[in-house]
Amino acid sequence: MELSKFIGQKIRNFREQRGLSVEQLADKLNTTRATVTRYELGSRKANQDILFKLAEIFNVNVDDFFPAREKKPSNIIYPKEGLEVISIPIIGEIACGDPITADENIEGYTDEIFEKPVPSGNLFGLRCKGDSMEPTIPNGALAVIREQPEVEDGEIAAVLVDDDNEATLKRVKHQGNLVMLMPDNKKYDPIILDEDHPGRIVGKLVKYSVTVE
Repeated sequence: MELSKFIGQKIRNFREQRGLSVEQLADKLNTTRATVTRYELGSRKANQDILFKLAEIFNVNVDDFFPAREKKPSNIIYPKEGLEVISIPIIGEIACGDPITADENIEGYTDEIFEKPVPSGNLFGLRCKGDSMEPTIPNGALAVIREQPEVEDGEIAAVLVDDDNEATLKRVKHQGNLVMLMPDNKKYDPIILDEDHPGRIVGKLVKYSVTVE
């Protein structure tokens, strides 16, 4: 079964279990009845924001919308003292160069090791693509993002730009009413967000990891 249809069936099951009509769920999501129907049929993919809202409405975890994962091999040993392993969803890719269209569908899961205490809030992974954040973050790294709408100056954030159709990973700098997205690689120019070129911070970088082949 296609992932979008699987998620749609789960949405319908959770809705019916909680005695909600399609119209009632649409009101809670601030959308239309037709949109909810398309989510349930799988003809429209529920993005990250919708899945988090649905998880809150149904009082479930985001993981519950996806197929059960295989058990980890019993011979894998993780460090325990002072560390904790957390499974987080990987949501599409994020540009570390020129922004690319962000596909916010969950592509899979990854186990990440955190020092205790583990960062609070919703965590998700985004795959970096490009070299604009080098030497800090290399091309291909997995960025772990904590969902939040604001960050401090100098912090690295995942930002949706151009009417929420594209995403990029940059340092955030506030200057008056402007927000500047600053690359660490000096060969790239900053991206300036204003009324004519809007953007939205979706989360703060809390760590990144690199796979050694």
